[in-house]
Amino acid sequence: MRAAYSAIFYLIIPFILLRLLWRGIKAPDYRLRWRERLACYDRKYPQDVVWFHAVSVGEAEAVFPLVRRLQVQFPQIKCLITTTTPTGSARVRAVLGQTVEHVYLPYDTPGAVGRFMRCFKPVLAVIMETEIWPNLFAGCGENDIALYVINARLSEKSARGYQKIPGLIYPVLANVKQIAAQTQEDAERFIAIGAKTEQVTTIGNIKFDLEIPEEVIFEGKQLKTTLFDGRFVWLAASTHSGEEQIFLDVYKQLKPSIPGLLLIIVPRHPERFSEVGLLCNQNLLAVVTRTSKQPCNLDTDIYLADTMGELKMLYAAADVAFVGGSMVPVGGHNLLEASAIGVPVLFGPYMANFKEIAHKVLAHNAAIQCHDNNAIVKAIGQLYLDVDYRNLLIDNGKLFVEMNRGAIDKLCEMLAGEIRL
Repeated sequence: MRAAYSAIFYLIIPFILLRLLWRGIKAPDYRLRWRERLACYDRKYPQDVVWFHAVSVGEAEAVFPLVRRLQVQFPQIKCLITTTTPTGSARVRAVLGQTVEHVYLPYDTPGAVGRFMRCFKPVLAVIMETEIWPNLFAGCGENDIALYVINARLSEKSARGYQKIPGLIYPVLANVKQIAAQTQEDAERFIAIGAKTEQVTTIGNIKFDLEIPEEVIFEGKQLKTTLFDGRFVWLAASTHSGEEQIFLDVYKQLKPSIPGLLLIIVPRHPERFSEVGLLCNQNLLAVVTRTSKQPCNLDTDIYLADTMGELKMLYAAADVAFVGGSMVPVGGHNLLEASAIGVPVLFGPYMANFKEIAHKVLAHNAAIQCHDNNAIVKAIGQLYLDVDYRNLLIDNGKLFVEMNRGAIDKLCEMLAGEIRL
C-alpha cells in the first residue's frame, strides 16, 4: 500500500510546488529554499546527527528546552531540526542560532527521503506530536535509526481516519521504537490504530516545561510602563482571519467603560500583518505598529505586533490575554505561555488541538472560556474591576503549569540511551 501512496505523492508534487508559489505571493519566504523540500542541498552538512522534527512555531518552541538539555548533557552531539513552515524556521534560527543545523522537512517520497537520509545519516529521530509520514518512517526503519514520536497526540477524528487504512499505518508504526503520548487517551488511540502496547507510554505534555527568561518578563513590564503609559492592556494572541474583527467589535464595546483600554493584536501569520492593519483602519481605530517604534498616545486604540518571536514579552506587558485560534474553528493555540508568565487567560470555544489542557485549566479555575462576543466583554470587564479575581487566575495559572512539569526529564532519560557518541 505504501507504493500506491508514494505514486500518488509523486503525482501531486507539481501541485504542492504551485501551492508554495501561491503562498509565496503573500509570504515570500515560501518561495525560498524550495529545493530543500525535495532534499536537494547546495552544500555539505554534518552527518550522524540527532534529528528533531517540529512542524511550525508551536512545536519548535516546545522542543527547544529538550534540545538545549540534551546539548548540555551531550556537548559533542550534532543536532538537526527540521520544520515545515518559514515561521518555524525563523524561530529555530532566532532561538538556537548556529548551535543546530536547520533544513525544511523533505516531501514524503522515497527519493527525497533517501537523499535526506544519505545527507544527514541521523543516529536518532525525534518527531513532535502527530506527524506520521509513511516513507520517512520507513526510511528510519531501513536505516536502523531509532525513531521516537514525542509529545504525541492523536484526535478522535484522526484516529478514525487512520483506522480506515490499516494496510498503510500498521507497517509505518512498526518502525517506531517508542511513542511518548501526552495523555492516556492519546496513548489508547495510538494503540487503536496499530501501535503495540509496549511501544506506547504516557509522559505528559512537554509544553508545560517551557522556559521563560527573566529578561523577557522585565522587558515586557518596561514596555507597559513606558510605551503603553500604564494603560489597561488586553492582548489578543495568535489571531487568525475572522478573529480580529470579533476583537475589534469587543474593543469598541468595552472602550466606554474602560477608557484606558489598549488592544494589542498579534497575528499568528506574518503575511497577515498588513491585512490586519488595514482592517483596523477600516474600523476607524488608531493603530501603532511594533515595527514603527512609535509610542502609544492616549488616542491609540490598537498596538499591532507586526514582528515575530516577541509573544512572551508581550504577554508580560498585558493585564489580560485572549489566546486566539479559538474563536474560529482552527483548534486553538498554547495557553501555557501566558499562564506561566502570569497573565489571566481567556480563550474561545474551538480548542480541539488543546482539548485536554483546556479542560484541566478550567477545572483548576485558571482561565476563562468565552463562547461569544458578549462573554468576552463580560470577562474582560470583570477582570478590569476585580483585581482580586485577576490575581486568583494568575496564581492558579502559574500553579497549574508548575504541577504538570516534568515531561522533559522523562524524555531526556528515554533518549539518552540512544545517543551514540
